[in-house]
Amino acid sequence: MDIHYHSAGEAIAQIKDGDNLHWPCVVGAPEMLIEALVHRAQTGELHHIHISHLYTEGYAEYVNPPYNEVFHLDSYFVGGNVRKATWAGFADHIPCSLSQVPGMIESGLHPCDVVLLTSSEIDENQHLSLGTSVDYMIAALSKARLAIVQVNKYMPFTYGDAEMTLEPHSEGCTRYRLRLKNGASVPAMLVRGDKELIASPYPPLTETDYAIGRHVAELIPDGATLQIGIGSIPSAVLAQLGGHKDLGIHSEMMTGDVIDLVEKGVINGSRKVTDPGKMVAMFLKGDQCLYDFIDRNNDLLMMRMDYTNNPLVIAQNPNVVALNSAIEIDLTGQVCADSVGSRIFSGSGGQLDFMLGASMSKGGIPIIAMPSTTAKGKSKIVRHLTQGAGVVTPRTMVHWVVTEHGAVNLYGKSLEERKRLLLSIADPKSREEIEATV
Repeated sequence: MDIHYHSAGEAIAQIKDGDNLHWPCVVGAPEMLIEALVHRAQTGELHHIHISHLYTEGYAEYVNPPYNEVFHLDSYFVGGNVRKATWAGFADHIPCSLSQVPGMIESGLHPCDVVLLTSSEIDENQHLSLGTSVDYMIAALSKARLAIVQVNKYMPFTYGDAEMTLEPHSEGCTRYRLRLKNGASVPAMLVRGDKELIASPYPPLTETDYAIGRHVAELIPDGATLQIGIGSIPSAVLAQLGGHKDLGIHSEMMTGDVIDLVEKGVINGSRKVTDPGKMVAMFLKGDQCLYDFIDRNNDLLMMRMDYTNNPLVIAQNPNVVALNSAIEIDLTGQVCADSVGSRIFSGSGGQLDFMLGASMSKGGIPIIAMPSTTAKGKSKIVRHLTQGAGVVTPRTMVHWVVTEHGAVNLYGKSLEERKRLLLSIADPKSREEIEATV
């Protein structure tokens, strides 16, 4: 089948006033299409466009003041490229656990008219892939009237729910349909847009990171299924698992830190109940080494968010280790992970999904791991959460809390016991001050 490509401008011209747009997270966001969308707004042709997505990287001009009368963003997770605009009121945030997002789309609570996405190259069998970012795109594509696809030779081909098939279709200006693994299909327009994916540098690890990593690694049994997050602490944990056996991955995200453990056979998924022998994630973040590693890699399944983050699916695997972090935690165990006071910093993400799933897993180990202090030396263990701070994981769901000073298990403990345990892993210089805080 000969492939016909439209220009970005031709494709974006199909977007109508009042449309609800969605696109994938992290490096799955189709920058060429987004730039064309902003360019069309500059002409005065577009009005009242609603945008939704998770955390993305790169170009996000649509949230800036010149376009406030055209675009409105409601993000499910606030990334650094839209954070200041969100604080300034030029964009907004929808608090949610990520497992809930597909249902919001499918029910019509959050409408979807057009999906903009990046795909891999189209192969000789007309197969293409969402590559690094599936997130909630299966739900969005199942409801949309149109998909606009930036075909990018640099996007790796991944398996699982990421896989799609291109079919002939003749209706209006569209020549194709995208057929999803779940059987749904959507009219599609193709745009050629070869652009190297943004590479995320791995942060240098500190002595504090390594200390936290050692404490966490000691909690992880052989045969565990891991959920890992973003940042230096997950990197420090993975760096210290070389002596473990038969680990698996069922995670919201995955980074290149797993590659060494996979190549050594430490991560093989042999004891998993769901998707045995496979790593499972719904988005990826890393560098070119990661992108090369995942391309046509049968050991990785990129799955939809309501599968990866479903606590009932997570709990089917034994010994699930859910590793998450916090901005602050109070002496009763309440975890704030999405805001600094009342100012939204990120989002709830999948923390509660995985904390709940791990708590229901046989032998599961839910963990909150964090440095005892901020970069400015302020204690992250506090008597009371900062006024306005949100609670992402309630104290009823908190089990292990880890800092560089140790690991304690709050589950089943009284308020006084929790206070004593948390103070024992707080910054020693801050302990008296925390206790004295009214």
